[in-house]
Amino acid sequence: MRRAIPLVLVVTLLALLPAMASSNSASKEERNSIVITYKDGHQLTIPLSDIAHIEFKSAPATSPAAATPPPPPAVVPGGGVAFVGKWKVGEGMGIGPFDSVFYITLHPDGKADRTLGSAHGTWTVVDGEARITWEDGWRDAIRRNGKLFEKAAFEPGHTFTDKPSNIAKAERAETEPI
Repeated sequence: MRRAIPLVLVVTLLALLPAMASSNSASKEERNSIVITYKDGHQLTIPLSDIAHIEFKSAPATSPAAATPPPPPAVVPGGGVAFVGKWKVGEGMGIGPFDSVFYITLHPDGKADRTLGSAHGTWTVVDGEARITWEDGWRDAIRRNGKLFEKAAFEPGHTFTDKPSNIAKAERAETEPI
């Protein structure tokens, strides 16, 4: 009798295995995705084919009760979150590595400020570069050149596809975006 109980248990488990395997097998789409579960329990499933880059930032050491969540990243047309912040740029006069220095600040809402000439403008990202149009008609592009950045300036009446009026070094003036 003692042998009959384990045998019945083994036979029952073997009979249930196919059903358990089919219920646990996920579709190919489900296996090739990331599921993010939020604290409130809702989930977001993102196919891996839609993801270009994942970055994890560490939070400062604070107590969970005192920590306030950071604001969500801004949605700049063209996906320009990486360009948001203050940039130190040269005028492009050929005097030195930075020439005369001025600053460009790219705000998350698509607005831009600078400390030279017409102070206000708008910006967006096109073809991987921040394109800024100033109120005085000048245009600047901040773009990657190898491992560094540069600022290309276009005088009034010229477009971003024309030859730049000048090119100068550009670097972040802050370690974190504003």
